[in-house]
Amino acid sequence: MSYDLNRRQFVTAAGAVGLTALAGCSGSDSAGGNTLSWHAGGTGGTYYPLSNNFKTIVEDNTDYSLQVQSTGASLENVGSLNREDADFALIQNDVAYFAVNGTGPEELQGNPMENIRGVATLYPETIHVITQADSGIETIQDLDGATINTGDAGSGTQVNALQILETAGIEEGDFTEQNTDFDTATDQIRDGDIDAAFVVGGWPVGSVENLATSAGISLVEISGETRENVMNDAEWFAEDSIPADTYNGISEAVETVSMQAMIATHDGVDEAVVEAVTTAIFDNVDAIDQKSEFITVDSAQDGMPIDLHPGAAAYFG
Repeated sequence: MSYDLNRRQFVTAAGAVGLTALAGCSGSDSAGGNTLSWHAGGTGGTYYPLSNNFKTIVEDNTDYSLQVQSTGASLENVGSLNREDADFALIQNDVAYFAVNGTGPEELQGNPMENIRGVATLYPETIHVITQADSGIETIQDLDGATINTGDAGSGTQVNALQILETAGIEEGDFTEQNTDFDTATDQIRDGDIDAAFVVGGWPVGSVENLATSAGISLVEISGETRENVMNDAEWFAEDSIPADTYNGISEAVETVSMQAMIATHDGVDEAVVEAVTTAIFDNVDAIDQKSEFITVDSAQDGMPIDLHPGAAAYFG
């Protein structure tokens, strides 16, 4: 595959954070005043409601306000951070590594976004592969020849979907690709316009939950040799499962893979601003109602693949 990060490189990059976290310089608050721009994801995923959780917490505990914007998520968000159009964003940890190092997806190759900085990792982002309840699709290999929604064009979801399909032997030309947000993708499943959709997010994902309740779904496993190959080909994937009864009609756990969601910023945001926002969120994790079982101070640097912003380093020590 073309994704050239191996396990040793990933572990080295993550370990180097501790040595280089304080090396960045702090810039001025690029937000202009006390309003900070925060780029999330589609309204049907986890990024958007979680970002609005953070908005409430930050505004209740600091002098700053967050302007939360719905976006195409990870790949779009790293571009916004690099251009300093956003002060903070939620992204996947694999996309963070790709962006900073100028590797991975074609859109990021050869153009390292060296100003992007990490704040904290949050929770596992679980790969959901959704079909209609009676589709008869049971494995990733069954998607050969199918019409598949791989997520918004340029999103982390699309990156992950294409990685998994390629590992399973399904390459460009072997399927018909469509690209929309999660809400539209689940509508397409309901209407029979597509055979399957990839949705990436912390379970339960709202759009998937709604579809499971209104029309029924089936979840395609990523398991066995396929899962081992996926994790060998792309080392940022980890084993995961969607618990039984997470979604209506899914009575058994579904094996799959996941990455980590994380908060990122850029080196033009003032150290004091990042420290204030980080402190507000992680001193008030009990006020979070999205993925709260995963978001803790102790786990907030697990899987961090890029250098920390000095403001985050000041909080986490």
